This record gives sequence, C-alpha cells and structure tokens, in this order.
Amino acid sequence: MKKLFKLILNTVPRPILIKVSYWVRPLIAFFLKGNTYTDPIDGKSFRKFLPYGYGNQRSNALSPSTLSLERHRLLWLYLKNETDFFTAPKKVLHIAPEQCFLKIFRKQENLEYITADLYSPIADVKADICDLPFKENTFDIVFANHVLEHIKDDKKAMSELYRVLKPGGMGIFQIPQDLTRKNTYEDFSITSPEDRTNHFGQYDHVRIYGRDYFKRLRSVGFTVNEVDYSKKLSNELLQKYCLVKGEILPVCFK
Repeated sequence: MKKLFKLILNTVPRPILIKVSYWVRPLIAFFLKGNTYTDPIDGKSFRKFLPYGYGNQRSNALSPSTLSLERHRLLWLYLKNETDFFTAPKKVLHIAPEQCFLKIFRKQENLEYITADLYSPIADVKADICDLPFKENTFDIVFANHVLEHIKDDKKAMSELYRVLKPGGMGIFQIPQDLTRKNTYEDFSITSPEDRTNHFGQYDHVRIYGRDYFKRLRSVGFTVNEVDYSKKLSNELLQKYCLVKGEILPVCFK
C-alpha cells in the first residue's frame, strides 16, 4: 500500500487528487473502521490510518475520514484548546485551504471565512500569495500551512501575510522543518522535479527550512511564538491521534 500511495502522490497532479479524494474517501473510511486511532477533528476511529509521504512513507499519517495529517490534527487541538477560534467573531483568510478544515470552518457562524490559492480547485479566490488582492489590516486570523516551502520569494509572501493581518491578529504558518538544521537550505539553480525531490524532499519544494525559519518571520515584523504543543499532550493522546512529538507550531502576531 505504501508504494501505491507514493506512486499516486508523485504522479497525479494535486488538483486532481483533491477532486478524486471526495469520491474515494468514504469508501476507505468505511473499510478501515476500528478503535485503534482517532481523528480529533471529527472524532471517528479506525483500526489504522493511511500511509503518506512523497519520499519516505510515514505509517498511520493520513486520517481516512477527514484526510488530515499529523500537522492538521495538532493545529486543530491547539485551536480548540488554546484559542477562541471556535467561539469569538473572526475574519479569517485561509491560503491553500486543507480539505480536513474547509467544510467545518465554513459552517462556523462566528467566522467570516475566505479561502485563496493560485491553483486549488476548492479555494474561493484565485490569488498569488506574493500579491494578495486584499487591503492591509483586513483579517483577524491568517492560515498558510505548508505553502511557503513552495514559494521562491518567501520573504515577499511573508510580508503579504503580515500586511493583510490586523494589528493584534494571529497567523499560523506551518512548514516542513528540519530542526537539526541551523540554517535553511535553498538553491534556486535546482529546478527539475527529480532534483528537487532529492534535495528538498518533494518535487515542488524549493527549500528545506531550518531553525532560522522563525527569524525569517520576525524579519518582516511578526512576533513569533515557537509552540511545541505536543508537550501538553500525554503519550497516550499522541499515539491515539497519530501526532509527531516535538513538531513546532509557528504562532505569529502583528
């Protein structure tokens, strides 16, 4: 199964994968029903989760019901337990919206929820993250998760995220991060999908962020809290929800 999922991820364009997943997901969720692992986003349990990864496949990573990954489930728990995201009135911008959140966030009566992306078939607004079509100081919350590693001029993208966020607003910008690296690795002469996979771990990535990622965010004006939310969760919950211990949430404020 791991080889099959790896082949699909690396050969089928992401917009097509998103469309097809709406049809396949209910069948897989039914087949994998059980009691071993639970997706905290919808509360459904399964005997196992699906593997996921463009390079090395991670076991029990992808929830069969919401299609959430480890990072999504961690973010959900943080928002649910540590913020007023689900109760207070908020104007939200979600760049490259994830399927596991889309319907839930859209249904929340407390949110004015806008999604944007240059290519995603499920986004409301077609927009370039380096040139967002929104006025400054517009949004209370901005999400852009696993986006910046695809963007060559990430500083420009960060500046745009900062610009559209209201003073006092919160942004969460997750990225794949190698915390063993002090400095981010990028080389824009590497352009082929094969070489990008070898150097950056995925065919459409242009860098691997190191620990200096937070410094990059601060350089455009953000105040950044490096939140290791896994420390607040027991080992039993980490295992039950299939989370990665030590993953850092970059919680940013303007």
